[in-house]
Amino acid sequence: MKVLGFYSELWPSSSEWDGGIRDFVTDAPQPNEQDVAAYLRGGHTLFASMGVVDDVLGSGEGIVGGSSLFTDGEWVWRGDLWFYATTYHLRLPEEFTSKIHAAGYAVPPVAQERLMELTDEVLVLRSRGRK
Repeated sequence: MKVLGFYSELWPSSSEWDGGIRDFVTDAPQPNEQDVAAYLRGGHTLFASMGVVDDVLGSGEGIVGGSSLFTDGEWVWRGDLWFYATTYHLRLPEEFTSKIHAAGYAVPPVAQERLMELTDEVLVLRSRGRK
């Protein structure tokens, strides 16, 4: 499992941060930004949250289901990552963007067993960061 967007502002109880989200904000749209956002929104649900989370960068926007978790079978990310990717033009890892570009921005099917494995891995990862 690879984690995407484990920024310290969004995963306060995790010890496995990618750093602060502000370190990945850029001034211009990233290549294929809308396709990347569609991919992020189209991931398989690992955990669904009905709540609204506030934009941690201060736009005043609320993102429905922002703390939900999604996957493509390899990567796991939060439900609000698409918002930050398009609103703040986040620079995402080349390994991720190259992979999804090669796949034509289509989220692959993932077996139920794999989804269950990933859910367990996320729970273990999150519990390690709690004090």
